[in-house]
Amino acid sequence: MVMNKYLTLSEASELIGKSKETLRRWDREGKLSAVREPMSNYRVYKREQVEMLFSDFVSKDVKGDVSNHVEPHNDYSVLELFAGAGGLAVGMEKAGLKCVALNEIDKWACQTLRKNRPHWKVLEGDIKSFDFSEYKNKIDVVTGGFPCQAFSYAGKKLGLADARGTLFYEFARVVKQVNPPICIGENVRGLLSHENGKTLQGMISILDEIGYNVVPVQVLKAINFKVPQKRERLILVGIRKDIDLQYEYPKPYKKIYNLKDALKKGELFNCNVPKSSGAKYPQSKIDVLDLVPQKGYWRDLPLIIQKEFMGGSFYLGGGKTGIARRIGWDEPCLTLTCSPAQKQTERCHPEETRPFTVREYARIQTFPDDWKFEGSVAQQYKQIGNAVPVNLGKEVGHSIVKFLNQYYNLSKPK
Repeated sequence: MVMNKYLTLSEASELIGKSKETLRRWDREGKLSAVREPMSNYRVYKREQVEMLFSDFVSKDVKGDVSNHVEPHNDYSVLELFAGAGGLAVGMEKAGLKCVALNEIDKWACQTLRKNRPHWKVLEGDIKSFDFSEYKNKIDVVTGGFPCQAFSYAGKKLGLADARGTLFYEFARVVKQVNPPICIGENVRGLLSHENGKTLQGMISILDEIGYNVVPVQVLKAINFKVPQKRERLILVGIRKDIDLQYEYPKPYKKIYNLKDALKKGELFNCNVPKSSGAKYPQSKIDVLDLVPQKGYWRDLPLIIQKEFMGGSFYLGGGKTGIARRIGWDEPCLTLTCSPAQKQTERCHPEETRPFTVREYARIQTFPDDWKFEGSVAQQYKQIGNAVPVNLGKEVGHSIVKFLNQYYNLSKPK
């Protein structure tokens, strides 16, 4: 069937993972030209032109790429909070950092951690109930993906005590107890604008109060770090104030990997994805999605089916490009969610009309094939969907190793 030829601004933005501001700038610079859609007279972009621009941006034939790899000069230790199913921890391990202990509240994620790494010390339960003072001055880095929560406080500057009851408070409390040279928090991009930026400013002022300078915050795009997925993570790095050293974020790679690289034998994996269980679509959804081409979505359906499938939202604004979305082999996957078959965030296999299986999900998050997930299929999807992509964790791990090598080199008695 013929794919819809035109994209609105928000659809083009979602499709290629670039901001609307970037697309508007390209429009002004003449790289991308809007046209009037014949049916609606809206300003739209030709899909072909948008995809061509994106393929230029992600050229596959890049020579002389950077490498973030660095060997640890010592045995470096990590204490991980909000560990989930271990995406960040496995990445850190691959970079040469040793996980001393991990805290996680979800029982299935804890079972996953124990099954795969019986020697790891998994502290299962609410972080509020744990005291970490036994690790004081014995840990090189504290990491944690604390959820984004609003603070309620009066006054100009947020202090540690004001943040009680939030999980960031617990993260900061543990950092203060353990006193590592460096701490790393990770979060969703939305933290930048949460409560008009006040939440992030509050976190920075709390880390300042407990003795840490925060490096300018960056949002890392997973596709730039050998992850075949358009996922973004905000990284918050604190350096203890007695250390006069610059931390450098990992350098982005120019090569972008696609879904084919995730699921087929190639540079990322040395075999095709293993068979595994997965969610199923009801027949009514299969009948609709069978009509959607690779890289297509609901607007590529016949008009009568669009209206029936979308209901009232057919007439609302916004791109909604995740609905009835079939991923293409030659593009990175859209960000995985905790459930592969939700209507707003469809992630349909390129050729077969079904959601990605558990092992396909894990591949897209760059988990090794021998990393097994515990619990029901729904629990496994949730653990994988919530994880930091392993390869992104590895590249951040290399940047921490580089920092710690410099720190301990400076700290050696002359």
